[in-house]
Amino acid sequence: MKILEACVDSLPQALQAQARGAHRIELCSRLDLDGLSPDHETIRAALTLLKIPTKVMIRPRPGTFIYSEEDLLEMEREILFCKETGVKEVVLGACLPSGELDIPPIRRLAELAAPMAITIHKAIDESPDPLADIEKLRPISNITHMLSSGKQATALAGAALLREMIRAAGDRFTIIVAGKVTKENLQEVYAATGAKEYHGKRIVGELS
Repeated sequence: MKILEACVDSLPQALQAQARGAHRIELCSRLDLDGLSPDHETIRAALTLLKIPTKVMIRPRPGTFIYSEEDLLEMEREILFCKETGVKEVVLGACLPSGELDIPPIRRLAELAAPMAITIHKAIDESPDPLADIEKLRPISNITHMLSSGKQATALAGAALLREMIRAAGDRFTIIVAGKVTKENLQEVYAATGAKEYHGKRIVGELS
C-alpha cells in the first residue's frame, strides 16, 4: 500500500485532502514560500477536526536552511507548543553553508521534540552527499522519515538517487518521495522509485 501525504497550508485544504483519501497531512503555512510554520490556531483546529495523522512544519522563515541562534530559539518555541498541544510528529531541518545537514542543531531540536517523531524536510536535498547525511542522522533515534526529490526539481528526474537513498535508509528511515508528485503521475513515480510513501500538494488532486 502506498502512503499518501498531502502538503497543505490551510485547514480547509487539510479537510479536503482527508476527504479525498490522504493518509496523512503535512500542515504548513505559506506554501508559496515552500512552507513555513503554521499558526497555533490552525494547529489546534487540525488536531481537533482531522482523523488522520498530522505532522507540523517547523520552519521560522523563508530562504535558506542556515539558521541563527534566534531562528533556533523560535523553532524551539514552536516545537514546545506542538508537544504541549498533542502533535505527534514535526518536520524540520538545518544546513551548513556547504549544504550538508547541520547535525548539532538538528540533534538539539530532535531531543527537545522527543517523544514526537521527526521528518527531515527537503533540506537534505541541499546536501552534496545525501547518502552520507543519512548515515549521520542514524544516531538520532526519533528521526523516522526524510523528504526528498533526489536533488532534482521532480521525483521522476531524481528517481535514481531516490532509489539509492531508499536502499541506504533500509529499515531505519522511511524516504518520502516528493517533487511534483500528483494523483495523475503517482503510478509512474512509484514504478520509477519503488517507494512506500509519497508527498505533494496535489497528491490526492487539486485542493482549493
